[in-house]
Order: sequence, then C-alpha cells, then structure tokens
Amino acid sequence: MTKTTDSVALNDWQVIGNIDEISTGKRRNTRLLGQDIIVEMDDDRPRMFEANADGGMGKEHPAQILYGHIWTTLGTPAKPPLDMPEFLEDGRRLVSCGAVTVRASPLRIVENFLDMSHFPYVHTGVLGEEPITEVTDYKSEIRQPDDELWATDCNFFQPQAAMSADDGQDSEYMYRITSPFVTVLYKTCPAVDGAWDLVGIFVQPREEDVCDVHTFMLVIDDVSTYVDLVHFQHKIFLQDRSILENQLPKGLPLSPKHETAIRADGSSMLYRRWLRQKGLTYGTYRGETETRAA
Repeated sequence: MTKTTDSVALNDWQVIGNIDEISTGKRRNTRLLGQDIIVEMDDDRPRMFEANADGGMGKEHPAQILYGHIWTTLGTPAKPPLDMPEFLEDGRRLVSCGAVTVRASPLRIVENFLDMSHFPYVHTGVLGEEPITEVTDYKSEIRQPDDELWATDCNFFQPQAAMSADDGQDSEYMYRITSPFVTVLYKTCPAVDGAWDLVGIFVQPREEDVCDVHTFMLVIDDVSTYVDLVHFQHKIFLQDRSILENQLPKGLPLSPKHETAIRADGSSMLYRRWLRQKGLTYGTYRGETETRAA
C-alpha cells in the first residue's frame, strides 16, 4: 500500500500513540494512511517524519501532545484537534488504554462505536441484556460552526455501565464526532449525579482496512484501579473487534442504496451523509475498486 491521495484524510489531525509509549531519545516506527512514519521525542516534544525507502527520516510534519496522546498530520489541517475542556476538570482521571489493532475500515470502527442496538447481543451483561433491546428515539444533528456530529438523548439500560457501577442503571449517552476518525462518548457517571464520564476512540488508519484504535477514558472514579479500568474497556472493545473484522464489504458504503437502515441507525446514516459531503473516500466502499491490505 502507498500513501493515500485523499485530501480530506491527509488534512486532518490523527493520533499515533500515547505519550507513555515513547520516551525522550527513543524512536517509534508506525504507519499512517499508507505511509511509513517515524516518531521521536525531543525534550518532551514529539516530532514526526515520513520514512524513506531506506528507513531513514524524510519530510517532517507537525506533531503535538494533547490529552495524553501524540497528534500529527500528513497535510495541512484547517482546524485544530477537538476541544475537550473536561480534561482540565478536577477529580477526573485520564486512562489511556493503549492501542488495539483491528483489521477493519476506520469508518466502520467509528460507526460501530455509535451503534447502541448491538449492546444486548455483543456486550451481554455489561452494556445491555435481553429482553431490553429497544433503542428509543434520539436526536442526531450536525452542529455548526464546528462541523461536529452529535447524537443526544440516547438512553439504554445497562447491567454494568462502568467499572465503578454497583448495579444496573438507565444510562444516558451523548455521542460526538469531531472528525472522521475521532469520536467521544459522554455517558451517565455512576459516581456523581448529573456528571458525565467520557470514553473516546482515536482511530489511526494504518491502511484503509487496518487500524490501531487508541481508546481513552476520562472518568470520575476514585475507587477502581488503573489496571481494572483498562481491562474493563479492553473487554468491551475486544468483543467488538471480531464483529468488525468480519463485516462485508470491508469499506463503509456511503450510498444509502448499499445497506438497509432501521430507525436505530439515525446517527450512522447522518455520519455517512456527513462523510459524503466532505468528499472523503478513504476507508469507504467503492465497489470493485475497494482496496484491501495484504
């Protein structure tokens, strides 16, 4: 695979790791949008270079640390990464869960994150449980001027909504997609009435159908250990991985004619329309031209 020419994907900020994965003076080789890259820390400042054919460092691109992660771009973004003021709130714990590799389209991964209808069947006993399977009406919209997709008034009964939850609860959700490969979930905090816990995924597309998914939590929980919080989130995500890796077609169809939607798919359909309006093709289903990683 070679570096994409998709300008929408190139001109965006992408996460390529958390700050605990690389120390000053060390280098890390990874891949982004079909391009081999080299990341290094220089006095706590990240630097990112395209890798030459011989493995040496080529063109340097912007890089920055934000929310405990390293962000970079292969193009010229029109706006900064997402603004997440909750990161500065007292009492919150940032839990960087590390990366999980998934052989799926980055768009499929984000869309799956938006889907509540699979909770009782895939995350049984944690995020859902039969016979409570109905996804009630919720609101989906594009908010301007930030050009972000929000789904609000999402409600679902969950046997264990969070690591700190002692019993089942009716959880309220808000989904926020700030760019094609970045999404954050705001959900009812079991520990504090009226507060939100945040769970998000930063998807690093190595290829159109191979991604590293960097998961984080920003939670109010002074009881659970860091390790237990990571294990709780990994358990949920690994249940999703087998589903994602077996979806066909691999790419996400943006045309409504390719897959039948139901009422619960309102946010997914808006996500696809939003991507289509942006002109994004990377990670989409393009019929016979759909690419697959070797």
